[in-house]
Amino acid sequence: MTPKKTPEIDPRDRRREILETAARLICAKGYNGTSLRDIAEACGLTKAGLYHHCRSKEHLLIEIMSYGMDIFEEQVLYQVMPIEDPVERLRACMRKNVLLVTEDRTKEVTIILHQHDTLTGEARAQINARKKRYVRFLETSFAEAVRDGRLRQINPTVAAFSFLGQVLWIYKWFRPDGDIPAEDLAEEMEKLFFDGLEVPPVAPEAPAREERVN
Repeated sequence: MTPKKTPEIDPRDRRREILETAARLICAKGYNGTSLRDIAEACGLTKAGLYHHCRSKEHLLIEIMSYGMDIFEEQVLYQVMPIEDPVERLRACMRKNVLLVTEDRTKEVTIILHQHDTLTGEARAQINARKKRYVRFLETSFAEAVRDGRLRQINPTVAAFSFLGQVLWIYKWFRPDGDIPAEDLAEEMEKLFFDGLEVPPVAPEAPAREERVN
């Protein structure tokens, strides 16, 4: 009887599994408190086997952050960029961003926020360039909304970093098993930020009533 062949694992799936496992460990124990041996054991690999997938611990961190940026761009940025109305674009961006950072499984995105000072040199410059692209997108969208009279006269740069400050700090305090569901949080934060900025539409003037001449 011919033995059954073990199905081969797609290298992309294996890489994703390693990055997600490593991200969870680093979020739980910290970058300095997590060793390559810890990650290898959690992935069911030997330390030598893990070196087949990454050259070093810093290289693994770079890969996790790049993967996190890929997830962010796919689930947030690329989905809202086609929206023509700048205010709706920004509102949708906040909702999607909040929902992304509140996902307990999306630790790769959390690492981008929490370990941003760990990288050095060219690797840090590459990740920062991708972050700056998001900031420019927000600045441009805010500037467009102000120009169109949809938002109050605000500085687009201040608005962009205020947006980021509100959204990106969530991972520090939000608990998926807490009293506030992620959907409710996204809705509340959107209202809190935009309701005070948006210019209410001007109601059309009622037509003048003609006086009857007796």
